[in-house]
Amino acid sequence: METNLRWAGGAAFIGQSTGGHTVVIDGPPEGGGKNLGPRPMEMLLLGMGACSSYDVVSILKKSRQRITECEVRITSSRADDHPRIFTKIHIHFMLTGKGLQERQVARAIRLSAEKYCSASIMLGAMADITHDFEIRDAD
Repeated sequence: METNLRWAGGAAFIGQSTGGHTVVIDGPPEGGGKNLGPRPMEMLLLGMGACSSYDVVSILKKSRQRITECEVRITSSRADDHPRIFTKIHIHFMLTGKGLQERQVARAIRLSAEKYCSASIMLGAMADITHDFEIRDAD
């Protein structure tokens, strides 16, 4: 895997992924940024959330669960002093489907957290990561 970043002035950088996708990463105005994109630490949480969500949806589909929507809300706390690493991360899954089984959802989240999601496992080496979920019935 390889990525490329190019400074775009102020606190903004243009990142390009191996697949050629671009993203603007910026800082807050008080740090010289123009709020043109997510902050670097937000990108870490977004990456972890996407990684976990991908796993959970994939595992549920393979388990023949009829999932129709997946939304994730992530909250975090960071250390007060530099380096301001994440100390706590909480991932709340909101899953919608027809007849989703609580046992299968819990299993999918556990497998992602403990075995498949590289981003979660790396961040979990420094932060306490917790999970919970709610199941919504699809109309």
